[in-house]
Amino acid sequence: MIPQGGMPDKGELVGFELEEEPKWITVKLEDGSVIQIKMEIVAIMKGGNDPNTGLPLYMVQATNIIRMNKVPKELIRKGQPYDENKGQSLYR
Repeated sequence: MIPQGGMPDKGELVGFELEEEPKWITVKLEDGSVIQIKMEIVAIMKGGNDPNTGLPLYMVQATNIIRMNKVPKELIRKGQPYDENKGQSLYR
């Protein structure tokens, strides 16, 4: 069973160190905005071994950090609530 935090209740937390700092990925959007995204690893857990290959199974808990680098002035609207019913689905 996997609890709400995303890691299974059985397994072994594994210490880790980064060999290099995560890189920021810069994304230029069609509307002129520029955002940067970076993944940060929170925890790693070993959850046994694959029964077919014998290789260890690792679960990685991570979070994405997003920062706005550039936003065109015409997209900035202060004091207006966001309308959830407008726009498209995030999925293609």
